[in-house]
Formats: sequence, structure tokens, C-alpha cells
Amino acid sequence: MSDVFEGYERQYCELSTNLSRKCHSTSLLSDGEEKKGKIGEIKSGIDEADVLIRKMDLEARSLQPSAKAVCLSKLREYKSDLNQLKKEFKRVSSPDANQQSTREELMESGMADPHAVAADQRGRMAMSMERLDQSSDRIRESRRTMLETEELGVSILQDLGQQRQTLLHAHTKLHGVDDAIDKSKKVLTAMSRRMTRNKWIVTSVIVALILAIILIISFKLSH
Repeated sequence: MSDVFEGYERQYCELSTNLSRKCHSTSLLSDGEEKKGKIGEIKSGIDEADVLIRKMDLEARSLQPSAKAVCLSKLREYKSDLNQLKKEFKRVSSPDANQQSTREELMESGMADPHAVAADQRGRMAMSMERLDQSSDRIRESRRTMLETEELGVSILQDLGQQRQTLLHAHTKLHGVDDAIDKSKKVLTAMSRRMTRNKWIVTSVIVALILAIILIISFKLSH
């Protein structure tokens, strides 16, 4: 479910409930400035509800097929609810609203109960409140999921930070090993040079001894 759609949905449910209450309270007023002011407020609210319906429609059609179907189904209910609000507004704003509304509803319902209008309004308000509660529950669930996701992200970042510290520590150790290897190479090179120099010295001594022996032998043979 889209967070944007849920936001529009919550706004509409609150607005619908408020408009239902205003229509009911306005229907009880006699013609006058107070009633005109209430009618103006209801008209502005219905215009705002129309805008929210259009926004929900656009948002629903931009979603993936699975979420789109759910949102469009809800949208049909909200459009039907808005049409009922418009009918109620038309009834309330008519010049002889008090008498005409009673006649129309009795003709439509076939009932002679003078409290039918109030009962219908209470039922519609209850439905609006139920939808508002459902919308609030979905928003709370979305927030809970968002918090869980945020906690998981923080945990992952902490793990990555620990792994980074481990890698830096290993990198430092590798530098120390490289330094030790370099020192060992220098020692081995120096030892190799000494061995080569000693070898030349020994060879020179041997050659000198051989030459001395040859000279001694030659000297004795000549005498």
C-alpha cells in the first residue's frame, strides 16, 4: 500500500466525518446568516474532498497491479460516499430544506419514521469513523515497519563498522609483516655478502699457499 495514498485516505476520512456532522447540524438550523455560513463551509469541504478523490485516483493508477486493485476498490467506496455527501449538501442548502428533506426521504424509503434521516447520517458517520480507524491502523503498521527497517539498517551499519575496524586492524598487521620481511631480506643480503667476501678471502689464502709451496719446491729442486 502506498504511503501517499494512505495519507490522502486518512485526510478524506477525517473530512468526510466532519462534513457529515456539519450537514446534520446545519439541517437543524433555520434560514439565516449562521446557516449560510455553515453551507459555505460545507461547500468548501466538498470541493476539498473532490480534490482528495482525484489525488487518490492518480496515485492508485500509478501503483503496481496488486496494490492498484485494492486502492481502486477503496476509491469506489469513497466516491460513493462523496456522492452521498453532495446529495445531503444539496438537500441542506435548498431554500425549504427542512420540509423538502423529510418528504424526499420518506418517498425514497417508504418509511414514515421522522428519525430516518438522523439514523442514516449516524450510520454514514459510523462508516466514516470505521474507515478512519482502519486508515490509522494501516498508518501505525507502516510506521512500525519503517521503525523495524530503520533498526535493521542501524544494525547492518554497526556490523559494517565492526568489519571495517577488523579490516583496518588486519591491514596494520600486514604492514608490520611487510616491515619484518624487509628487515629479514636486508639481514640475508648482508649475510650473503659476508659469505661471498669470506669465500674470496679463503680462496685467496689457498691460492697463496699453493704458490708458496710451488716456489719452495722449485727452489729445492734447483739446488
